[in-house]
Amino acid sequence: MDIRFWILFFAIIRIYGITNPPAEVVHSWRQTTVAMVARNFYEVDSNIFYPRIDISEDLTGITGMEFPLLNYLVYLMSLLFGYEHWYGRLINLLVTSLGCYYFYRLLKKYFSERTAFCSTLILTASLWFVYARKVMPDTFSMSLVIMGLYYGTNYLEGNAKGWKDLILYALFSLFGILSKLPSGYIMVLFLLPMLNREVKLRRKAVFAGVSVLICVLVAWWYFYWVPYLVEEYGLWHFFMGKGFGDGFREIMANLGDTLAHFYDDALKFIGFGVFVVGLVFCVLKKEKLALWVTSISFVAFCGVVFKSGWTFAHHAYYVVPFVPVMALVAGYGVASIQKKWLQVLLLVAISIENIGNRHTDFIIRADRQALLRLEEEFDQFSQPTDLIVANSGEDPTAVYFAHRKGWVASNEQLSDVAYLEDLRSRGCKYVLVLKKVFGSEMVLNCERIVDTEDYSIYCL
Repeated sequence: MDIRFWILFFAIIRIYGITNPPAEVVHSWRQTTVAMVARNFYEVDSNIFYPRIDISEDLTGITGMEFPLLNYLVYLMSLLFGYEHWYGRLINLLVTSLGCYYFYRLLKKYFSERTAFCSTLILTASLWFVYARKVMPDTFSMSLVIMGLYYGTNYLEGNAKGWKDLILYALFSLFGILSKLPSGYIMVLFLLPMLNREVKLRRKAVFAGVSVLICVLVAWWYFYWVPYLVEEYGLWHFFMGKGFGDGFREIMANLGDTLAHFYDDALKFIGFGVFVVGLVFCVLKKEKLALWVTSISFVAFCGVVFKSGWTFAHHAYYVVPFVPVMALVAGYGVASIQKKWLQVLLLVAISIENIGNRHTDFIIRADRQALLRLEEEFDQFSQPTDLIVANSGEDPTAVYFAHRKGWVASNEQLSDVAYLEDLRSRGCKYVLVLKKVFGSEMVLNCERIVDTEDYSIYCL
């Protein structure tokens, strides 16, 4: 059956609840961070080089971060229809679905059509199933890079549309890596065609030159512009990782959580079992290309793992870039099974286990509905420009839904009279105390103007 049918089928499933605000249980904080930048492009300043966040303290909110391509696409859509939370979900789903199709086209060039089909189906049902509909750049970025891989290999192979392929390679790869730097690890696979003597030297030279240009532009953004924004506007936000030594020690100290991302989060248990079977088949059948792809990718991805350290171990979405490699091996394993009914059974089982374990991402829990009332609540007695602080630790979700700017803090910080006085002197007018979601109940020694079972609001 045509893989496009199944990609569309899975996309339609994920349309359910697509208009939900980014308040689901898993990584709502990461989604609201993306959404607030898009909303600020729409409401404050549309310059893509100066992204702004809402947890801006008493500053402009301008800070260094990943290149805000997804955020800017949300802004462009908002120009046509007005701002809504869920545009990022829809854009991500469309781009990721297209990325899955290019994944299929890429594999079909080097493996059997059956392997390409099985691998793409597994990828679509994997961890990508839910992250493809979140307001996050992870599958969005990786999909663009996969498109870049497809067109880059076309160019190196001497495709008749050479210059077109080269331009598309440059654009997709550049914007994919800019959108999420770890996605660039997979570009290491170009070592294979670059070391292939059958590829013309002239093409290799041109391709290398374009690739160097991509690297220069990516390096300019992440290692010049991001630090410049942080220094110039005084607001730190973006996580740039740590030294490999420190990261390695943190991974070793959290090895169980790290490994769980591979055997549980990526493909779930059945999928990981099939991945192991696929590795065995690759060895037994001497499938050198699959083994080279897996080995080179894994070594390169270890750099991402150790650079991220503790953060990788405790955030499932960090494994998203490696899932396509695991899906390739698992798909090869399924395709190598002789009995077709068993192939179908495994694909169905992998899909059911993955989707069944992630169904909560399609609903907004009742205890989080209160977040959606925050803006209306604040509008009754304050101006949109009033600064607030929320007791949500490092989570900006409540500040985003309040449609205000300001600070996030812990209960311990807010219990410190000197800390509150400092916030007051810097223009903070209200304290949002979340009693359940993202915070815990506390009582402040100042005027309480709103008190519900979910939150209280105090006036400074």
